[in-house]
Amino acid sequence: MLRPFTRLVAAVATVAISATAALSAPALTPLVSTEWLQAHLNEAGLVILDVDFRSAKGGEKNEAAKPTYVPGAITTPYPGPWRSEQDGVPGQMASVDGLETYLSSIGINEDVAVVVVQSGENGTDFSAGTRVYWTLKELGLSNVGLLDGGMRAWKAEGRPVRHEAATPDAAFFTAEPDPTLTISTDEVAESVGTDTVLLDARPASFFKGKAKHKLAPRPGRLPGAVDLDYNAFIDVETGKLKSKAELALIASVQLADKKANIVSYCNTGHWASANWFVLHELLGYENVRLYDASMVGWTLDPKRPVLLGDGTKG
Repeated sequence: MLRPFTRLVAAVATVAISATAALSAPALTPLVSTEWLQAHLNEAGLVILDVDFRSAKGGEKNEAAKPTYVPGAITTPYPGPWRSEQDGVPGQMASVDGLETYLSSIGINEDVAVVVVQSGENGTDFSAGTRVYWTLKELGLSNVGLLDGGMRAWKAEGRPVRHEAATPDAAFFTAEPDPTLTISTDEVAESVGTDTVLLDARPASFFKGKAKHKLAPRPGRLPGAVDLDYNAFIDVETGKLKSKAELALIASVQLADKKANIVSYCNTGHWASANWFVLHELLGYENVRLYDASMVGWTLDPKRPVLLGDGTKG
């Protein structure tokens, strides 16, 4: 990572480059198609950020299964620099200072367009992409997109790949955090029993309290929560998201009002980022916040109530 002095030198050295990138970086939509990305691979000001969730899961360790990347992509380990323990709660967004330094070291700032690429193999991998996307937006970056279907779709369509990631150039990034995209545990506690929709992104076994995250002291859900399994949005045959009409229909079952205050949560804020992305970025729900600490953070205090499958408090 860049030390403060090194970051300053990098900032001075790249002023002209950043100015050029700001003028030429393509404007992104939240969901980027494989067709669009291939057509813009060599465009100035575009950073392709491959989210490497493989090493965390122990995958792709032999030569026959070596990693593949979109040409020109740089790679970032996940959760790696993106998440850390904060105030005793594991898996939180890393410190703003740390993320500023890290993003500067990999060439990301407000002057570039960033396409986030995940493996596309399953919903958990998709959520790694949406979690990184959410973090970039939370830090104040606006020109960010997520590749629909990730590397799974890219390779299935026979698009060009490389077996080596690109080497990033340094930049200089200063965050402007967006407080409207996140919510604290104290604020969630104040929301219980109000008209705020507490939206549980987890599969039913977690929602009903039959399963729990290994770091959560207790199973269960937030009192008054409704469930919307994030997997419902994903086409399992392709790894891409379902059509916008299908997404809207799925969401409308629990969420009729697009102006409602919505808190998206799960176990650690990973799966919940998928629901946040679909609702806030694609479907136009105006007030969706991600509860970063989610049930792991909520249940650390035994005094905070949870509900089990039949509505019994636990």
